[in-house]
Amino acid sequence: MTTENSKLKTPAIPSNAIHETNFQFDGQLSFYRGKVRDVYAFPDRLVMIATDRISAFDVVLPRPIPYKGQVLNQTAAYFLRATADLVPNWLIDVPDPNVSIGLKCEPYAVEMVVRGYLAGHAWRQYRDGHRTLCGVPLPDGLRENDRLPQPIITPTTKAHEGHDEDISREEIIGRGIVSEEEYSQLEQYALALFQRGTEMAARQGLILVDTKYEFGKLDGQIYLIDEVHTPDSSRYFYADTYTENLQAGQPQKQLSKEFVREWLIANNFQGKTGQTVPEMSDEWVNQITKRYIELFETVTGQSFETAPEADPLNRIETAIRQALTNA
Repeated sequence: MTTENSKLKTPAIPSNAIHETNFQFDGQLSFYRGKVRDVYAFPDRLVMIATDRISAFDVVLPRPIPYKGQVLNQTAAYFLRATADLVPNWLIDVPDPNVSIGLKCEPYAVEMVVRGYLAGHAWRQYRDGHRTLCGVPLPDGLRENDRLPQPIITPTTKAHEGHDEDISREEIIGRGIVSEEEYSQLEQYALALFQRGTEMAARQGLILVDTKYEFGKLDGQIYLIDEVHTPDSSRYFYADTYTENLQAGQPQKQLSKEFVREWLIANNFQGKTGQTVPEMSDEWVNQITKRYIELFETVTGQSFETAPEADPLNRIETAIRQALTNA
């Protein structure tokens, strides 16, 4: 868990948070800039740089969050290594705190969202009267943050631009997005990963509420790709206050990006046309940094060691070039 000393060491905002990269490497085939990651493609592998960009409601917010990329990258690497016995994954090397290098897989065009509790988007849909989510029926009488009878999978389309959209298992198979045989395998993998994540979270005094998994295929083999059980892809509650808060109808103490979404909603922004992202003060940016570091230390049980602040772009580029040379 996060210690008092680690809280005291939480860094002030550096002036050189990583907003974007623009490298050119020997053998590089293409470059793709996602909401958070900059991805450099090579014939047989990908180099993913976790920047400090932050997105919510599928919109990249105007200010980067110092150390967020490092938190995402190192959290993902931690869980990829801890689940490699369940499903093969893409990770080969982590040459820098912000960089992962892995196998170049052909991604499936869906994200496997697994939910163990009625929270976030699922709750908002339920609150508005929907009793079926992505083709999955939900019972009447549930409260916000109630544990579901069993974990459910609520897949979404994987949009390169704009909003991901809810989709059902039947639609995915019927439209030929994924074959029934492969989709069944994705479901098995996703539920096994969620169970492992639930067990690991419990050991740290947390509840894994919901998360998403992305998969790809290479040479006929399915691989787990991208991030796993990070604050951008997952929601955690603190176990010790869960029951008390639920019975009192109080918000759960949680570790996730949901607090950013809630702040945006409170400031009249949900990514809709005509809405403007509210101003992000230094104090608010620093608060987000602290929450991300807290999540890393809490979910992994490890102390967070900040990467060197001086010239991070040069540090990252040098590490990648050396890793590619040694590959």
